[in-house]
Amino acid sequence: MIPGLDGIRAIAFLLVFAVHTDYLNFGWVGVQLFFVLSGFLITGILLDMKEYLPKKDYYKKFYGRRLLRIFPLYYFYLALMTGLSIWLKSMPYRPGKMQIFQDQVGYAAFYLYDFLYASAKFQHTPLLEHFWSLSVEEQFYIIWPLLILLVPKRHLKKLFVGAILSGLLFRIIYTVVYKIYPIPFFRTNMARALYALPFTHLDAFAFGAYITRFKFFQPKKQLVVLFFLLPVIGFATRYFSTGSLGIISGLGYPFAMPKNMQYIWGYSILNYFFALFIYAVISEKLWVKFLEHPWLKYLGKISYGLYVYHFAIIWIVWRIRDYLTLTESQFKFLIAFISLFLTIGIASASYRWIEKPILNLKGRFFQVKSRSPETFIGQAKES
Repeated sequence: MIPGLDGIRAIAFLLVFAVHTDYLNFGWVGVQLFFVLSGFLITGILLDMKEYLPKKDYYKKFYGRRLLRIFPLYYFYLALMTGLSIWLKSMPYRPGKMQIFQDQVGYAAFYLYDFLYASAKFQHTPLLEHFWSLSVEEQFYIIWPLLILLVPKRHLKKLFVGAILSGLLFRIIYTVVYKIYPIPFFRTNMARALYALPFTHLDAFAFGAYITRFKFFQPKKQLVVLFFLLPVIGFATRYFSTGSLGIISGLGYPFAMPKNMQYIWGYSILNYFFALFIYAVISEKLWVKFLEHPWLKYLGKISYGLYVYHFAIIWIVWRIRDYLTLTESQFKFLIAFISLFLTIGIASASYRWIEKPILNLKGRFFQVKSRSPETFIGQAKES
C-alpha cells in the first residue's frame, strides 16, 4: 500500500461524518475526495492488470476482486437494515420512516440508488441515503475498465483529459436543458438532482486517473495557493449572488452548491484540489508522517465499513434525545461522540468477521501480480 493513502481515506470519512453530525457543513466534500481517490486506485489497478494479465483474465480478476471487496458488506448491511425496518415497523416505531426504507431498498440492491436520489420520488431515509455514492462508484466500475482496455497507452492522457472535460460539459448541458425544460423525472431542486447523477462526478474519477501516469506542475505550491484561494472564491461568489457569506463552516461551498452556478464549476475546482492533494502525498511525501499515524491508518483500513454504517448509527443514537434534557451544544457533542465510538466499534467487528475473511479469498481465486509502491509512484511522475 502506498504510504498515506489509508490516512486520506480516514480524512474523507471524517469529513462526511462531520457533516452528518452537523459539525462541518463543508464535510460533504469528503465524498468528492473518495471519488478522486477511487479514480486513482482503480485506474492504477486496471493499467497494471492490462499490462501483466492476458485479456481473458482482465475482466474476471478485476470484477472478481471488486465483488469480494464490495458486495459482502454492502448486501449484509441491506439485509440487516431490512430486518431492522420490519421489526421497528411491527412495534410500531416510526412506521413511515421504515416504509420509506423498504420502498427504496430495491434501488440500492441493484446499484440504482443514485438515480432515485436525483428523482422527484426520493424521500429522506438515513438508513440508506448515503448509498447514492456507492451506486455512482459501481457504475464507474462498469464503464471505466472497458475504456482502459480499449485505449492504447499513448492515448491515455487524451482519455483522462477528455473525461475531465466531459464531467464539466455534462453539468453545463444538464443546466441548460433544465432551464429550458425542467425534466419531470428529476427533483425540482436542480443542484441536488445534478449532485447525485454519475456523469456529474466523471471528472472526479478522471482527475484521480490522471495522476496515475502524469504529473502536476509544482503540486505543493499549487496546493498551498488553492488551500487559501478556495474559501476566498467560495465566499466571494456566494456573497455576490446572495448578499450573505452563508454558513461559515461551509467555506463558501454549501451542500450541492446551489447558488451562482457553483454546481457547474465548483466540482471542477474541488476535484482538482483533491487530485493535487493526493498527488502531493504520493509523489512529494507531503504530510505522510501525519497520514501514517496508526489511528488514521486504522480508520482508513476500515473506512468502507465506517461509511456504510455511520449514517444509520447517527440516526439511531439521535433517538436518545427523547430521553435526555441537555443544551443543544451538549446534545450535539454527545451524539457525535457516541456515534463515532459505535461506528468505529461496529465497523471494526464487521471488518474482522465479515470483510477480512472474504478479502483473503482474493489471493486464492483472483491473484494478480503486484508491484511495489515505489514503481507505481514512479509512473505517476511520468509526463
